Amino acid sequence: MFVEEAQVNTFQQTTRPILILGGTGKTGRRIADQLSGQGLAVRIASRGGSPAFDWENRATWGRALEGAAAVYVSYYPDLAAPGAAATVGAFADLAVAMGVKRLVLLSGRGEPEAQRAEDMVKRAGADWTVLRCSWFMQNFSESFMLDAVLAGEVALPVGAVREPFIDADDIADAAVAAFTDDRHIGQLYELTGPRLLSFGDAVAEIAAASGRSVRFTEITATDFATGPAAEGLPPDLVALLMMLFTEVLDGRNEHVCAGVERALGRPARDFRDYARAAAASGVWGGAK
Repeated sequence: MFVEEAQVNTFQQTTRPILILGGTGKTGRRIADQLSGQGLAVRIASRGGSPAFDWENRATWGRALEGAAAVYVSYYPDLAAPGAAATVGAFADLAVAMGVKRLVLLSGRGEPEAQRAEDMVKRAGADWTVLRCSWFMQNFSESFMLDAVLAGEVALPVGAVREPFIDADDIADAAVAAFTDDRHIGQLYELTGPRLLSFGDAVAEIAAASGRSVRFTEITATDFATGPAAEGLPPDLVALLMMLFTEVLDGRNEHVCAGVERALGRPARDFRDYARAAAASGVWGGAK
């Protein structure tokens, strides 16, 4: 396994920054913290940051890329979105033209558009690593499902299909390894948790860990799109979530992969451990 040999770090001696797109998001901020802790130069780019970066405004790309040695490519809102592959491909080509040597792509399982984006990154000409990930555990504590957990009911248009939820910390660890160890060049890691859970199972784990009364309810896609879960979300994001729930979560990803162990030489973190740690942080409050 990779961790059994001495690490080779291309970027240890350079002062050129590693650009983290979505650097304030679930995976980006974890990656930035780890790389900074290792003494590597990091540049965080986001729509509200400096430099500002917006996938929909190509005029922002060049400034963010200027002088960068490598890039963590995290596409918003999701690589499954229509047109994402072409946009990521254009960005990757610009990055290589501006001297970027390594691209680490955050991708998704069972998403045709995401797989097309992977191909675009591979063809761009830089060293590459692809992190093809299952659903994030942190969606329940740091994203759109947090409010539902706090309200006591997670209502989604998904039934008994099971998902091997992945911990964002495992994704960050794999990304940092990809930037700091040359043996991850040209590797595609399919990152999943160690076991399959339905969304109902996951909610039950959260209830047990937090001491809160939280239940899971299966609803129709129409009810989801017009209900409280979608309130305040942009229409394009609602449409994307509906596609993910009704198409990607159709059983195609109902298997566990050993990508975390391949990349890091250790097992993936379990959902139960994530739930206990999140509960201890106070994000879900006390028993209710």
